[in-house]
Amino acid sequence: MEKELLENRKKMIYEFMCSDLYVPMKIKEIAILLNVPREERPALEEVLNQLLLEGKIELSKRGKYSRAEGKFLTGVFTGTARGFGFVTVEGEDEDIFISESQVNGAIHGDTVQVALSTAYPSSGKRREGAVTKILQRGLTQAVGTFQKSKNFGFVVPDNLKLGQDIFIPIEHSKGAVDGHKVVVEITDYGDERRKPEGKVTEIIGHINDPGTDIMSIVKGYGLPVEFSEKVLRQAETVGKPVSTADMAGRTDLRDWQMVTIDGEDAKDLDDAVSLTKEGERYRLGVHIADVANYVQEHSALDAEALERGTSVYLTDRVIPMLPHTLSNGICSLNAGQDRLALSCIMLIDQKGTVVDHKIAETVVRVDQRMSYTSVRKILKDQDASERAKYEELIPMFERMEELAAILREKRRKRGSIDFDFPETRIVLDQQGRPLEIKPYERNVATRIIEDFMLIANETVAQDFFWQEIPFVYRTHDTPDSEKIRKLGTFINNFGYTIKIGQDEIHPKELQKLLEKMEDTPEEPLLSRLTLRAMKRAKYSTQNTGHFGLAAQYYCHFTSPIRRYPDLQIHRIIKETLRGRMNGKRISHYEQILPEAAAQSSARERRAEEAERETDKLKKVQYMSEHIGETFQGVISGVTAWGMYVELPNTVEGMVHVTNLSDDYYHFNEEAYELTGEATGKTYKLGQKIEVVAADTDEYMRTIDFVLAE
Repeated sequence: MEKELLENRKKMIYEFMCSDLYVPMKIKEIAILLNVPREERPALEEVLNQLLLEGKIELSKRGKYSRAEGKFLTGVFTGTARGFGFVTVEGEDEDIFISESQVNGAIHGDTVQVALSTAYPSSGKRREGAVTKILQRGLTQAVGTFQKSKNFGFVVPDNLKLGQDIFIPIEHSKGAVDGHKVVVEITDYGDERRKPEGKVTEIIGHINDPGTDIMSIVKGYGLPVEFSEKVLRQAETVGKPVSTADMAGRTDLRDWQMVTIDGEDAKDLDDAVSLTKEGERYRLGVHIADVANYVQEHSALDAEALERGTSVYLTDRVIPMLPHTLSNGICSLNAGQDRLALSCIMLIDQKGTVVDHKIAETVVRVDQRMSYTSVRKILKDQDASERAKYEELIPMFERMEELAAILREKRRKRGSIDFDFPETRIVLDQQGRPLEIKPYERNVATRIIEDFMLIANETVAQDFFWQEIPFVYRTHDTPDSEKIRKLGTFINNFGYTIKIGQDEIHPKELQKLLEKMEDTPEEPLLSRLTLRAMKRAKYSTQNTGHFGLAAQYYCHFTSPIRRYPDLQIHRIIKETLRGRMNGKRISHYEQILPEAAAQSSARERRAEEAERETDKLKKVQYMSEHIGETFQGVISGVTAWGMYVELPNTVEGMVHVTNLSDDYYHFNEEAYELTGEATGKTYKLGQKIEVVAADTDEYMRTIDFVLAE
């Protein structure tokens, strides 16, 4: 109701400001003209701020509001360590460059009003502008290293985008000493002459203490760590063993042969699979823990799960979306235990087409907890002892391998893009120091599970799309045509081409490109550039399809323990199966789903950034223990200031052009190579070279290499 009232007020005030009688005026004058009582003026200010954030009105330096005439844009400011920044405007692909002199007090994360430079840049150059107004502060706190002086202190932020230190009065330092990692609440954002000011609200630990480095990243991204007592109590209360009453009305699948297949160290086993053959057809069951049975809508557990959005997988810890009592207990499909599930049972023909399916609330009992390694040994290595150990399951595993290949081929034919980047596996000691870094390769077992989860997600999404019931889809939009054209120009240098239709590209074109590049020296770089040219996948209530998978219908159904959208659609599925999806419930979901989808997308981005930052940190720490050692690597990027070199273990560092001392090197932008002026020696993408680890910078997260002699 409040939201509706705000929208009506916004509409009325905006119409007033668009009328011919309106002239720029201050908030007090607007209040008098509209007969707004004094006690309602804060509400008027909120409406004006909303209109400012939407870019519909402008605020002059004298505090006068007027209708936006198009010379200003509204966006989010991204800072840099060097003082300049960029403003991202929603709906526009190109950022606006803000020089250091035009930042005007904005800091990273602020929502700002920007005036575009009147001297528009020539074609191909970035737009420039100046921040004219800070509409909303994006950061209220920061994490950094405390440095103490006699009567005050400073915090050097971990986030380089903040660009400047934060002044801490001694009485607000909470007793922090040099080298303490702290959380700071920003109390004053400063200006051109004064640094931002803040107060220490938490001391995380000393920089040399084990775990402080990763906990600083956790706090820096605002990731919630502990669960409240209320949430933990509720998890204990609902996490009771499955009773006869719980099973009532469910399809009993406990006599079906089924397994879970996960990594060795996985504890939340939320998906099980079963497979039989009926003539030439396969009966595939994907059975997912019925988390929605335990996490009721509007409960404390539900509110916490929505707030977290996703589990976060960092190098040394998992920050779960739900308490371990549930995720490792009653919601984990542990072998030999009765568990409640939501099953998608599909009949699939020899071409990989789902000819029939059923979604049902079920009771399951997993026969065996399998690991990816064990299934790989059975199928790929034909390991005699492993095959003897799981003899009765082998026919099912062999059917699984058959069906997975059929499903994968069907996806390939329609143009699904498979980015086969090796994930990084970082092994730490008890002190949190990295012992080993290696690529975590996919194998036959990981692919089986991936293929089965994909087909279940597609089947569920298609079912609910045609039922025309409010739903949360996983969508991936067609790439921006300009970015694809730039990619086309770039790959031409390597002798590759892509066919672009009328302002659009079919995923099959990118799939063909990746196939042509397979096992070439330039494959890693060009694959990454292709990935960057694509848009980010997101959650949406509108089914616009999934470009990367070349799928018309797609959702996330298979991981309700660790992703909120999966949990949300499980509720929708269960209400529909029980015949409760009436007009009132449809209206309810239409109201809540857009916000839940948007928040889940934002939480997913936050988790990915924290995971990436943690990996970067541990790679730098690992290489700091190997200074002076020689490594074989491949040139993964070439720029005017040097070349990036990637090692087989996925660590990437830079050979700065200043360290190429045998000649003066020119950067050839067309061919992406460095050429020596006197010697004619070249360094190009994909070239194998030997490098020596020369230096690391943990604060900047950088690794420097020099060429081996």
